[in-house]
Amino acid sequence: MRNYILSCLLISITLSCSPPPKLIKLSGPVFGTGYNIRYYDKDNTNYQVQFDSLFKVINQSMSTYIPDSDISRINRNETITVDNHFKTVFKASQLIYEETNGAFDPTIGSVVNAWDFGPEGKIEQLDSLKIKSLMTTVGFNKVMLQDDQIIKPAAAYLDFNAIAKGYGIDVIADFLESKGINNYLVDIGGDLRVEGMNVETENGWKIGIDDPNFDGVQSYSKIIELASEAMATSGTYRKFKVDDNGNRYAHIINTTTGYPSQTNVLSVSVIAPNCTLADGYATAFQAMGIDAVKTFLNDHPELKVYFIYEDELELKTLGLNGFPEN
Repeated sequence: MRNYILSCLLISITLSCSPPPKLIKLSGPVFGTGYNIRYYDKDNTNYQVQFDSLFKVINQSMSTYIPDSDISRINRNETITVDNHFKTVFKASQLIYEETNGAFDPTIGSVVNAWDFGPEGKIEQLDSLKIKSLMTTVGFNKVMLQDDQIIKPAAAYLDFNAIAKGYGIDVIADFLESKGINNYLVDIGGDLRVEGMNVETENGWKIGIDDPNFDGVQSYSKIIELASEAMATSGTYRKFKVDDNGNRYAHIINTTTGYPSQTNVLSVSVIAPNCTLADGYATAFQAMGIDAVKTFLNDHPELKVYFIYEDELELKTLGLNGFPEN
């Protein structure tokens, strides 16, 4: 009995003296922007090599900026077998396309390119006839996933850039959880997913929502706290073009007209269970506008939305479905 008690004391002392999980901070370039990943790991393991390897695989599957990627080859009408990353994003895109009545449409890529927001470069002398011609290729309902292959009209151009970043965040988050890590923040270009808490502060992760500053200066509209959630933001102030007459047009293309969306919405942030959905819905909601989104959210309690918009030159904000106040 005495030896048993002594053993228990030794085990108790060993457990109580075990070091707390260490905060690992990793960053690097990816998807035309950068990633910042923070996680607490009791073994102090650096997973940067694994992260970069996962990003490389995702890029090779879905980046339209890589000439020999799977999606680039599909757009050239080559017959290939797509991987699980591609299939997962395809199915998520299909869901959001159907739910938003086509406001989110990955086949809008050729029109995005025509407005000089994609990898193909600007089409010179873009006019209504050219846009009308390009719009005949648009319609995600014309594209099918069949036996691990994509079946599409020859002229259709697929582009998952409006959702693939969110998916990449989810892949890293799932990897961390597979390693038993349950306190983390994965951020790529301002979109993110968090789990658990910031161990140092013993609170949820503090997240800033950017003000829509066209001059590139960073300031925050509000600071919120997230736990076990993902958030993505789509903003017309981040990516836009100015024509020869000084008119500014945004990168969100109306999937019905083929023209940049005319909207007073400067940014929309979406909180969702994962970042794939948050990313896709943020793009769709930017195009749909506030009133349509209000109606849409009646059937989607899992989504929380925050708009920053202009009203008679005055900047206003609107939180929907319980978006955090602070």
